[in-house]
Amino acid sequence: MEEMKQKVEVENLQTGADILINCLENQGVELIFGYPGGAVLPLYDSLYDETIPNILTRHEQGAVHAAEGYAKATGKPGVVIVTSGPGATNVVTGIADAMIDSVPLVVISGQVSRAGIGKDAFQEADILGITVPITKNNYQVRDIEDLPRIVSEAFHIATTGRKGPVLIDLPKDITTLKSNPKIENVVQLESYQPTTTPSTLQIERLMNLLKQSKKPLVLAGAGVVAANGGEELRQFVEKYQLPTVTTLLGLGLLPHDHPNFLGMGGMHGAYAANMALMETDLLINIGSRFDDRLACSPEAFAPYAKVAHIDVDPVEIGKVIPTDVPIVGDAKIALQQMLAVEIGSPDYDQWRELCEERKQKHPLKYERDEKVIKPQEVVEIIGRITEGKSYVVTDVGQHQMWAAQFYPFQFPKQLITSGGLGTMGYGIPAGVGVKFGKPNDSVVVFVGDGGFEMTNQELAILNQNNLDIKFVLMNNQSLGMVRQWQEKFFNERRSQSVFQQQPDFMKMAEAYGIGGKKITNPATLDKELQEAFAAPGPMLIEVMISNREHVLPMIPAGMPNDQMLGVD
Repeated sequence: MEEMKQKVEVENLQTGADILINCLENQGVELIFGYPGGAVLPLYDSLYDETIPNILTRHEQGAVHAAEGYAKATGKPGVVIVTSGPGATNVVTGIADAMIDSVPLVVISGQVSRAGIGKDAFQEADILGITVPITKNNYQVRDIEDLPRIVSEAFHIATTGRKGPVLIDLPKDITTLKSNPKIENVVQLESYQPTTTPSTLQIERLMNLLKQSKKPLVLAGAGVVAANGGEELRQFVEKYQLPTVTTLLGLGLLPHDHPNFLGMGGMHGAYAANMALMETDLLINIGSRFDDRLACSPEAFAPYAKVAHIDVDPVEIGKVIPTDVPIVGDAKIALQQMLAVEIGSPDYDQWRELCEERKQKHPLKYERDEKVIKPQEVVEIIGRITEGKSYVVTDVGQHQMWAAQFYPFQFPKQLITSGGLGTMGYGIPAGVGVKFGKPNDSVVVFVGDGGFEMTNQELAILNQNNLDIKFVLMNNQSLGMVRQWQEKFFNERRSQSVFQQQPDFMKMAEAYGIGGKKITNPATLDKELQEAFAAPGPMLIEVMISNREHVLPMIPAGMPNDQMLGVD
C-alpha cells in the first residue's frame, strides 16, 4: 500500500513550469502578454497547449504596455512573461508606468539557473535590484515549494490597496524541477494590511465641513476609477449639487455634459475648473495624488480651502498639499459612507452659478482654418462619429491633451493613457491590450508621429488576432509638446524637435497588412474620417495637422492655477 501511494505521488509530480501555469489558471488569468527566450522555454513549453493564450507581442515593452491597457480597461490584473536579461530590462519602463498610475500587473521574468545567479551568466540581469523602486513588491523564487504561495501573494498585492505592479523572478532550473505543492489562494501577510474602510469620525468631520462650506469643490482622480466608485461619485455630487473637477485619469467619472462637471483641472485644464480650484473654501479630493500637472504651484494651490484628502495610500496624504481632513480608505467605500451621513440641504447656488457662468463664457476652443487641419476638430469629429462611446487610448504629447480636452467622455475607464510617467510609445500596444480586454467595444488610439515610431511594430499582431482598432496618427512632423515648450519658453529654438524626414506611414500600414488612409484636406476631413471609421478591420488613419498648433489653455510650470495662457 505504501509503495502504491509513493507511486501515485511520483506520477502526480509537476514541473515548476506546469505549477506556475496552474497557479495562473487558479487566479483566473484569461491571457498573457509575452515574449519567449531561453530562460522561459520550459514555461512556453507548458503554454504550448494554450490553456491560457499567450499574445506574442513584437517587443517586451509592447507586452507590458498591452498588459497595462488590458488592466486599465477591465480592472483585472495584466500578466506578462518575458525572458531574462534584456527581456526583463525591456519591461522596466512599463513597470514604472504602471507603478505611478497604480495599474495592477504581475510580471514574470525568467532568470538564469540559481547556480549562475550573481556570476554574470549569459542574459543575466539583477532585475530584483532594478525594480525595487518601481514595484509594490518583487520576488525571486528560490524553492519550488514556495511557488504557489508567491504567485498568490503577488496577485493579492497587485490588486489590493493602491494597486500596482509586482514582479516574480523565476530561475530556469525552478521551472524544470518537479514537485506537487498545494495550490490555493490563502494569503497571510501580516505586514501588508491596507486600510480600505475609512474612519467614520473623519467622514463625519468632512461632512460637517461640507455643511458649513460656501464654495465646496469635488476633485476626483484615478483612485475613484480604480475603486469602481463612479456611480457613488455621481450620486454624491448630485445629492448636494457640487461643482466637480477631475484629473486627466479621472475623465469619464462624470459624463462630459453633466451639469456639475467643470472639466479637467491642471496645466491644460479648463478655465472654470482651474478657477474653482483657486477659489474653493472646501476641496474634497477623492483619489488624486495632487501631482504637479494638477497642482502646478503647490504653495499657491487652493489657498482659501480646507482640504480633505481621501486616498487608499496613506503616503499620498499630505505629501504635496497640507491636509486638514486626512481619510485613508477605498474611494468607493468612503463615498458610500459620505452618502449615508445626512447634513440637510446646504445652499451652494451662488457658487454653482459662478462656476457655470465661467464654464459658459470660457469654454475650451480653437480657431478653425481653411488651409490646415486643426487637431481639435479631428478629435471632435471622431467623438461625434463614435457617439462618445469608444474606449480612447492615447500616446503622450499634444494629441493626448487634445483628446482629453475635446473627446466627449461618458464613462469611467474610458480614457486609457499614460498619466504619471508620460511614456511615449504607450499608445499602440496599450490599444491592443484594451481591445483584448474589451473585444466587443470600439477602440480608438490617438498617437503622434513621435510615439508612433517607437512601438509601431505591434501593428503586426492585429490581423492575426482579428483586432479591429482605428489608429489615428496626428502627424505634425514634430515632437509637438517639446516643440511647443521650445516655441514658448526657449525663444523658438526648435532643437531636435522637428522631423526633417519621415517614413511613408501608408506604406507601413500596407506592410503590416492593415488599412491605410491619409487625410490632408480640411474641407474633406469629416467625410474622410467617416469613411475610415466605417471601413471594417484595423486601420491607420494619418491626419496631417497644423505644425504650429499649441495646446491651450496652458499654465506655465510653477505658476498658480489661475495663471492660464490662452484664455480670453
